Amino acid sequence: MSKHEAKICQRCRSNFECKVGDVANCQCSTVVISKATNDYLAETNFDCLCKNCLSELNQLVEKSQKIPFPKRPSEIKENLHFYNENGFLVFTEFYHISRGFCCGNGCRHCAYGINT
Repeated sequence: MSKHEAKICQRCRSNFECKVGDVANCQCSTVVISKATNDYLAETNFDCLCKNCLSELNQLVEKSQKIPFPKRPSEIKENLHFYNENGFLVFTEFYHISRGFCCGNGCRHCAYGINT
């Protein structure tokens, strides 16, 4: 008998069924992710994610492979790396993925599953 679990995606908070006992038929198996995305996910605190989030994260990781991480403040681009909110810079999920590690500061758009 296959083990199935009702889960809540840690990234988007949607409900889905995880088929941990039948991974070949689990919703996550419909998403093809790159080695870079697999390596990135291994560094996160995420448990199961829904197929939409897996796909979106794969796109963000692939994009981060094409756009170099800013080395100087002048290279940080609004609406890509950050947005302004009440005079403060808020770093995006893409920025955090591009940086390549979690700072542990509880960022709003933490890409490493720390705030879940």
